[in-house]
Amino acid sequence: MKRQLAGAAGVVHGVASVLNAANALRPPHDPGRLAVPSFAAGALSTELPAAATAATVLPQLALAAAGGARTRAGRLGLALSLGAAAGLVAVAAASRSAADVLDRALDEVYGPDYRSRVRHPAWPEPDAPLGRRPGVVRMFQVRERYAHDVDLPYGPAGVRNHLDVWRRTDLPPGGRAPVLIQIHGGAWTLGNKREQALPLLSHLAERGWVCVAVNYRLGPRATWPDMIVDVKRAVAWVKEHIAEYGGDPEFVTITGGSAGGHLTALHALTAPERRWQPGFEDVDTTVAAAVPLYGVYDWTDPADAGLLRLVEQRVVKRTLAEAPEVFRAASPRHAIHADAPPFFVLHGDHDSLVPVRGARRFVGDLRATSKAPVAYAEIPGAQHAFEIFGTRRAHAAAEAIERFLGIVYAEHAERVPDSTA
Repeated sequence: MKRQLAGAAGVVHGVASVLNAANALRPPHDPGRLAVPSFAAGALSTELPAAATAATVLPQLALAAAGGARTRAGRLGLALSLGAAAGLVAVAAASRSAADVLDRALDEVYGPDYRSRVRHPAWPEPDAPLGRRPGVVRMFQVRERYAHDVDLPYGPAGVRNHLDVWRRTDLPPGGRAPVLIQIHGGAWTLGNKREQALPLLSHLAERGWVCVAVNYRLGPRATWPDMIVDVKRAVAWVKEHIAEYGGDPEFVTITGGSAGGHLTALHALTAPERRWQPGFEDVDTTVAAAVPLYGVYDWTDPADAGLLRLVEQRVVKRTLAEAPEVFRAASPRHAIHADAPPFFVLHGDHDSLVPVRGARRFVGDLRATSKAPVAYAEIPGAQHAFEIFGTRRAHAAAEAIERFLGIVYAEHAERVPDSTA
């Protein structure tokens, strides 16, 4: 009886392993109700394939040792799991192409010698030692290393209007380091400044940047446009106060993933209009560059029915039919103009939550209109939130973003030579 139970459990585990590997290799094209489970399983398997492989093989070997391998069902389950493990090995191999894809994206826009155009912060000096790149586990400790000024209030909404400043402890107070603002994701209803973009923030902070991670009000307690108002208020705070932390208020850039990618793109495109700046309309909140990752760019697209329902019910609290002008105004794709700042858009081609087609359309429209460079990297095999863990893909993305921002920084220094150290 024990042998038969082990065999039956082996088949169940084998089938589940095959489904998981298939989802990692080729997630549903239009996942619909499967979007969240496809993402939840796929994000772990695509970004941590070694752990996923172990979770596929080790339980099956234990069941085989318990007698399952002596049954036909157990042998079938073992074969299925081994096949799934082979698929996960292919997933791991796909992640190695991310660095090349990101490099080609910048090469396409800036030319094959683009690395020679990158400007680095004045501090640390070129021969200064740099910390070891954190892995998956150590990545969860980097906030303690770099975020020394935390929960600073930038607005009246309590903890939702707090931000953290990331920097090296040896950064000179008057160093005028370049600045990056990070806007977290979470479907405009979840998330906080402590848990996302750790590979990027730690990478840039170690290399002399000042980074600012921002909280903002969330639905359903908050209602649109509270979220974008908070982002703009945070940018205004940075422009006024970041010099106190060694940053350069004349060179401020912005990034964010998912809902944060939406807010990043929308702010960068609308800042010159001083839109959504109640009470601080006279403050210049423009940014030098924008880097949205796996963002949402069009709230009016009926193809994204699940996303639209969420926005209608928990964010705007009106339907697209009732307030089409609100949804259009909140869509970065409909805010594109010729004087947009440089953009670097990143998206995974296996994204289940926010399909890549939206990024492709946004980049196409932006390139057709903007006079500034628009780089686009479509990461093979990457799911939503692909850069959260300290993985090969996340580090490659952080390094590419640093190079992109470094080129924009160099161009800024040429125009305003006295603004940088």
